[in-house]
Amino acid sequence: MNIATDTRSRIIAAAKPRFHSRSYANVGIQEICESAGVQKGSFYHFFPSKRDLVLAVVDEFADEWANGFVAEAFDPALPPMERIDYLVDAAYFWQKSIKQVHGRMLGCIFGNLTLEVSTQDDILRAKLLAIFSRAKSRFKDTLEEAVAAGTIAPLDADLTAEAMLAYLEGVILLAKSQNDPEVIYRLGPAIKTLRVETVAA
Repeated sequence: MNIATDTRSRIIAAAKPRFHSRSYANVGIQEICESAGVQKGSFYHFFPSKRDLVLAVVDEFADEWANGFVAEAFDPALPPMERIDYLVDAAYFWQKSIKQVHGRMLGCIFGNLTLEVSTQDDILRAKLLAIFSRAKSRFKDTLEEAVAAGTIAPLDADLTAEAMLAYLEGVILLAKSQNDPEVIYRLGPAIKTLRVETVAA
């Protein structure tokens, strides 16, 4: 890794836990620079603004999750509806482990940022929307496979996928509001009862 890449990586590494555990507004550039051991000039060389940094942080989180537990959950080798069980379980154990480390739930970084800044920053909102759209596509593909396999009755896969994504994000938010990951354990399985019927043309 060359010096430039290392510097950029250290800045992102310093920012990630801070944006996740606190908020976009509450984290300052000076604090990040001090934690990363870089001068502000170096920071602005890589990130012209704090928004540019948070966009990079969002990309890193998205890549980690897409290639981590999300990829495991939506493994094509698993029966379609078991993938959704896996995802809910992963969300539960992830938030439970975070609480054990931090003493509190941190919630979903994408949901947190959406609530905080999506109505104030169109570029960041578009980035977050793209991530949610990719997540919705995972649900939709899974539902279409389940219908094709005869596991579930035909439905509107697109709208049901959107409803499932909204439900999961809502359950995580509710759990965060109570600082109790067990909310995910109790309510998460109901995600598979959601269905939006296909409307006849």
